[in-house]
Amino acid sequence: QVQLVESGGGLVQAGGSLRVSCTASGRTFSTFSNYVMGWFRQAPGKERQFVAAIKWSGISTYYADAVKGRFTISRDNAKNTVALQMDSLRAEDTAVYYCAAGTVFSVRSSSQYDYWGQGTQVTVSS
Repeated sequence: QVQLVESGGGLVQAGGSLRVSCTASGRTFSTFSNYVMGWFRQAPGKERQFVAAIKWSGISTYYADAVKGRFTISRDNAKNTVALQMDSLRAEDTAVYYCAAGTVFSVRSSSQYDYWGQGTQVTVSS
């Protein structure tokens, strides 16, 4: 019943920036405490990794160590939208980026999330 639609992604040179967005449609659980939207990424031959997440109430944000200081997650509660601003991109950031949502307590664990987007490719050239 809940669908996540992503936009953005593409090809950028190392040191550049890219912004990806995700919008949830259908019935969401944004009125629940601990409702979270976040981003994961997966590179070829690698497991899916946590990138960033944001709670829908309060001010809590979470980042993987590899992206702290370079990526910024933001939300628009009225539109059920989350965006990930990626700055100072590196070749190792190349991956398919997935949006995820759900009622989550351990935000870095992919198994906690109920809904997933289709993924968008981010490629960083050096």
